[in-house]
Amino acid sequence: IAEKTEIKIAESREGYRDIAKHSSVLFFSIADLANIDPMYQYSLTWFVNLYVNSIQDSNKSKILERRLRYLIDHFTYNLYCNVCRSLFEKDKLLFSFLLCSNLLLAKEEIDYGDLMFLLTGGVGLQNTTANPDPSWLQDRSWDEICRASEQPGLQGIKYGPAFIDNPEDFKSIYDSKEPYSARLARPWAERLNALQKMILFRCLRPDKIIPAVSNYVTKKLGKMFVEPPPFDLSKSYLDSNCTVPLVFVLSPGADPMASLLKFANHKGMGGGRFQSISLGQGQGPIAAKMIHTAMKEGTWVCLQNCHLAVSWMSTLEKMCEDFSPDTCHPNFRLWLTSYPSPKFPVTILQNGVKMTNEPPTGLRLNLLQSYLSDPISDLEFFNSCPSKAPRKKFGPLGWNIPYGFNESDLRISIRQLQ
Repeated sequence: IAEKTEIKIAESREGYRDIAKHSSVLFFSIADLANIDPMYQYSLTWFVNLYVNSIQDSNKSKILERRLRYLIDHFTYNLYCNVCRSLFEKDKLLFSFLLCSNLLLAKEEIDYGDLMFLLTGGVGLQNTTANPDPSWLQDRSWDEICRASEQPGLQGIKYGPAFIDNPEDFKSIYDSKEPYSARLARPWAERLNALQKMILFRCLRPDKIIPAVSNYVTKKLGKMFVEPPPFDLSKSYLDSNCTVPLVFVLSPGADPMASLLKFANHKGMGGGRFQSISLGQGQGPIAAKMIHTAMKEGTWVCLQNCHLAVSWMSTLEKMCEDFSPDTCHPNFRLWLTSYPSPKFPVTILQNGVKMTNEPPTGLRLNLLQSYLSDPISDLEFFNSCPSKAPRKKFGPLGWNIPYGFNESDLRISIRQLQ
């Protein structure tokens, strides 16, 4: 009976091999992010806990294929959301593309050589083939096309009925406002896959490669993988516990303290139950005492500007390693803020809940985040604002001259309205 049971368990386990491979691709995708920024660190324990949550939260089905599909879809998007909240805006699309490319490579739907060419533009000696139409085709673009023609999937794109004989067939891509939507001439429209077509777009219109990548990810994974969820402090809090620090990764112009103080009041942790200190020379022992007190009393502590106390970071790391449910009050939380720093403790980054509070890219996502932020999300704010007489004249500022509008500008505008 034991042998039969063991065989049955082995057979059932084999049915989940596909999602095991899928998950390993996802893990090594996020492991590569540390090459982009030292703050992008994620541990295997954190990854496994996220996977267990997806097993519990995803849709259930007794049909194995359907259950696997539910698991894969839920976990992939859950991982994307959790990682995106800790990435700067400039890196979110890169992460989406990295995720998409690695999954397609694992399925052998794209070639690694094509992917590397898209990222690097290839390396080659001086081009000896003359530019077929210098009136619109730049020499740099032509050099890249010649190097691209050495890729197995793009062989022949330079000679024969392609660029040299009929360069005008590709001019529509060069002239298009959305070259990634333009149709290629035959036989290339049918012969090239989506990644190989993007290589051509890169050669001819490098200025449009970002929207081309966004369009590519949308087609392969879905639109939700190019629209990161807005910053949500309450969601990050729910993913933490008394032994897991919450880390704000700062960027110029971003100040999360106003949102954190409001959230602390909402959770009943305002006033004397919330303590903060800006780290610097001589502040380490004071911060350590605050943490020890908060661990016993179940209050919150925020250590600001950790990057300014590099010498004390090893002490902080040791304190965080000693956190346990036995020594920490369930309500205790440790909040940290820091600019990116290679000296920031890796164990805290890997096991903590990381967040960036940076304005998103695009008008729609910016408006969405603004309307979800405090106090704009509160109806009482609009009702309590005094009515103002409309301005009769407007100067050029803000209408003809573009200028930045960051979190501090938003706070000043709110105070003016109040």
